[in-house]
Amino acid sequence: MTTPDGGIPFLDAEMKRFLTQFQADTRPLEELQESLHGIRGRGEAANGQVKAEVLASGALGSLHIAPRAMRLGADALAEAVLAATSNAAADLTTQLAGTMTDGLTPFADEVRRFGQD
Repeated sequence: MTTPDGGIPFLDAEMKRFLTQFQADTRPLEELQESLHGIRGRGEAANGQVKAEVLASGALGSLHIAPRAMRLGADALAEAVLAATSNAAADLTTQLAGTMTDGLTPFADEVRRFGQD
């Protein structure tokens, strides 16, 4: 017996069950991806006079230079900008690693089981 659309009822029901389970299983990965996009690394230098923010893509998201930082001189200000962005990148890396660990931990048992087959 087939359904009006030519499908086989048991297979259609089984496929729907499989797809529903697959969506439930992959939802944590979708949530992880969403949270990764929102992460921003922050860093500062020159006693907080230079502040930088790095996006998850690695791009510089913002840079704030306090007016007082202009007194540092060109070379020292350039070094402070580089230090602030480097600190922001390090902060981003730490956050990404933590988020990835937390997000993938629920799948660790499955990965180990898959590797043993």
